[in-house]
Amino acid sequence: MSALDDTDRRLLRLLQEDAARPASEIGRELGLSQPAAWRRIRRLREIGALKGRRLDLDAAALGFGVTVFLGVKLARTGRANLEDFERAVSAIREVQTVEHVLGLYDYRLRVVARDLADFERVLRRRIMTLPGIGPVEANVLLSEERLPGPI
Repeated sequence: MSALDDTDRRLLRLLQEDAARPASEIGRELGLSQPAAWRRIRRLREIGALKGRRLDLDAAALGFGVTVFLGVKLARTGRANLEDFERAVSAIREVQTVEHVLGLYDYRLRVVARDLADFERVLRRRIMTLPGIGPVEANVLLSEERLPGPI
């Protein structure tokens, strides 16, 4: 990856705050012209420092009042088992993130549901029927303070 200078880092901080901010506004804040700001943004995409745009949705406001983190241990590990599990779990729309981790569990899942009864339905009918699934531990999210900051 190409080295990032101070202007690139400031640009990334501005985009983290608001990814939809126009290049002309970014340029003004950084002391660059709009084309120069746009070229930097394009270069950051090309080198992989920017991986797209995201929209943060408020799950609770959309009717998903429960978030549960699941620790999942596979009954059998191996490349084929991992790929089968990842493919199957990624198809469950309530599963928001799938993280392959090192430690007590093989995977960490973030699951949203309308309420605990809805979560139980998703767990029993969808998650516990996945290929290769072993022990599962659930942790219900009580509150979340997300402090996104520059890397």
